[in-house]
Amino acid sequence: MPDLPPDLPRVCRPDECLAEDWLGFLGHRWNALILWHLSDGPKRFSDLQALLPRISAKVLTERLAGMTARALVSRRETNLFPREVTYALTPRGESLRGILSDLYDWAERQAPVLRTAGTRR
Repeated sequence: MPDLPPDLPRVCRPDECLAEDWLGFLGHRWNALILWHLSDGPKRFSDLQALLPRISAKVLTERLAGMTARALVSRRETNLFPREVTYALTPRGESLRGILSDLYDWAERQAPVLRTAGTRR
Protein backbone atom coordinates (compact mmCIF):
# COMPACT_ATOMS: atom_id res chain seq x y z
CA MET A 1 0.00 0.00 0.00
CA PRO A 2 1.47 3.41 -0.94
CA ASP A 3 2.29 6.00 1.70
CA LEU A 4 -0.35 8.70 2.02
CA PRO A 5 0.53 12.39 2.16
CA PRO A 6 0.78 13.54 5.81
CA ASP A 7 -1.82 16.31 5.37
CA LEU A 8 -4.68 13.91 4.55
CA PRO A 9 -7.12 13.21 7.37
CA ARG A 10 -6.62 9.92 9.11
CA VAL A 11 -9.21 7.31 8.20
CA CYS A 12 -10.42 5.24 11.10
CA ARG A 13 -12.90 2.52 11.80
CA PRO A 14 -16.33 3.86 12.86
CA ASP A 15 -16.15 2.10 16.21
CA GLU A 16 -12.95 3.92 17.15
CA CYS A 17 -13.25 7.29 15.43
CA LEU A 18 -13.78 9.99 18.05
CA ALA A 19 -14.09 12.77 15.50
CA GLU A 20 -16.93 10.91 13.77
CA ASP A 21 -18.66 10.43 17.12
CA TRP A 22 -18.41 14.13 17.99
CA LEU A 23 -19.46 15.26 14.52
CA GLY A 24 -22.49 13.01 14.75
CA PHE A 25 -23.31 14.42 18.16
CA LEU A 26 -22.96 18.05 17.05
CA GLY A 27 -24.83 17.29 13.84
CA HIS A 28 -27.94 16.30 15.76
CA ARG A 29 -30.69 18.75 14.88
CA TRP A 30 -30.72 20.56 18.24
CA ASN A 31 -27.34 20.03 19.91
CA ALA A 32 -25.35 22.79 18.21
CA LEU A 33 -28.23 25.26 18.65
CA ILE A 34 -28.54 24.52 22.36
CA LEU A 35 -24.78 24.92 22.84
CA TRP A 36 -24.87 28.14 20.81
CA HIS A 37 -27.55 29.65 23.05
CA LEU A 38 -25.73 28.55 26.20
CA SER A 39 -22.57 30.28 24.96
CA ASP A 40 -24.22 33.60 26.00
CA GLY A 41 -24.35 32.41 29.60
CA PRO A 42 -26.42 30.17 31.88
CA LYS A 43 -30.04 29.64 30.94
CA ARG A 44 -33.08 28.15 32.62
CA PHE A 45 -34.97 25.38 30.87
CA SER A 46 -37.80 27.78 30.04
CA ASP A 47 -35.32 30.26 28.53
CA LEU A 48 -34.03 27.57 26.19
CA GLN A 49 -37.58 26.59 25.24
CA ALA A 50 -38.33 30.23 24.38
CA LEU A 51 -35.16 30.48 22.27
CA LEU A 52 -35.97 27.20 20.49
CA PRO A 53 -39.77 27.24 20.15
CA ARG A 54 -39.93 24.21 17.82
CA ILE A 55 -38.20 21.82 20.24
CA SER A 56 -40.40 19.73 22.52
CA ALA A 57 -39.77 19.64 26.26
CA LYS A 58 -39.02 15.92 26.00
CA VAL A 59 -36.37 16.38 23.31
CA LEU A 60 -34.82 19.36 25.09
CA THR A 61 -34.59 17.30 28.27
CA GLU A 62 -32.96 14.42 26.38
CA ARG A 63 -30.49 16.69 24.60
CA LEU A 64 -29.47 18.46 27.83
CA ALA A 65 -29.03 15.11 29.57
CA GLY A 66 -26.77 13.95 26.73
CA MET A 67 -24.71 17.13 26.94
CA THR A 68 -24.44 16.76 30.70
CA ALA A 69 -23.27 13.15 30.26
CA ARG A 70 -20.58 14.34 27.83
CA ALA A 71 -19.51 17.04 30.31
CA LEU A 72 -20.41 19.85 27.89
CA VAL A 73 -23.15 21.32 30.07
CA SER A 74 -23.58 21.57 33.82
CA ARG A 75 -26.95 21.43 35.54
CA ARG A 76 -27.44 23.46 38.71
CA GLU A 77 -30.49 23.19 40.92
CA THR A 78 -31.44 25.65 43.64
CA ASN A 79 -33.10 24.57 46.87
CA LEU A 80 -35.55 27.44 46.64
CA PHE A 81 -39.24 27.02 46.09
CA PRO A 82 -40.13 26.89 43.33
CA ARG A 83 -37.05 24.95 42.36
CA GLU A 84 -34.95 26.57 39.66
CA VAL A 85 -32.67 24.63 37.34
CA THR A 86 -30.05 26.39 35.23
CA TYR A 87 -27.80 25.01 32.53
CA ALA A 88 -24.39 26.39 31.63
CA LEU A 89 -21.46 25.42 29.47
CA THR A 90 -18.62 23.62 31.22
CA PRO A 91 -15.01 24.35 30.22
CA ARG A 92 -15.33 21.49 27.69
CA GLY A 93 -18.50 23.08 26.31
CA GLU A 94 -16.82 26.49 26.21
CA SER A 95 -14.05 24.95 24.09
CA LEU A 96 -16.63 24.44 21.31
CA ARG A 97 -17.47 28.16 21.08
CA GLY A 98 -14.87 28.82 18.39
CA ILE A 99 -16.02 25.86 16.31
CA LEU A 100 -19.67 26.90 16.58
CA SER A 101 -18.82 30.51 15.77
CA ASP A 102 -16.84 29.44 12.70
CA LEU A 103 -19.73 27.23 11.59
CA TYR A 104 -22.19 30.11 12.04
CA ASP A 105 -19.95 32.47 10.04
CA TRP A 106 -19.53 29.87 7.29
CA ALA A 107 -23.29 29.34 7.08
CA GLU A 108 -23.88 33.09 6.83
CA ARG A 109 -21.41 33.31 3.94
CA GLN A 110 -23.31 30.50 2.17
CA ALA A 111 -26.69 32.24 2.51
CA PRO A 112 -26.60 34.00 -0.90
CA VAL A 113 -25.82 30.73 -2.68
CA LEU A 114 -28.59 28.91 -0.84
CA ARG A 115 -31.11 31.68 -1.51
CA THR A 116 -30.27 31.54 -5.22
CA ALA A 117 -30.78 27.78 -5.19
CA GLY A 118 -34.15 28.27 -3.50
CA THR A 119 -33.32 26.29 -0.38
CA ARG A 120 -32.25 27.03 3.17
CA ARG A 121 -30.22 23.82 3.46
